[in-house]
Amino acid sequence: MQTQNPFLDEMARLTNAAMGLAQSAGEEARAAFRSQADRWVAELDLVRRDELDAVKAELAALREEVAALRAAAPAKPARKPASK
Repeated sequence: MQTQNPFLDEMARLTNAAMGLAQSAGEEARAAFRSQADRWVAELDLVRRDELDAVKAELAALREEVAALRAAAPAKPARKPASK
């Protein structure tokens, strides 16, 4: 046999409301932190990963091209710096 206790019912309702409020506050704090982090990252002018990978690939191709040009060029003696 169950009995209804108004005090316990009220405590359960308040606890339930407090948990909902805490969850909402947590979501709000998370959104505010995310917004601040996005602003901070935008100020740093960072490069996206795909852009970095493209530049790395281009650099590797240019290094290969320079190596091929150096191999194809006739060997020249090193120049001496001009003295005054």
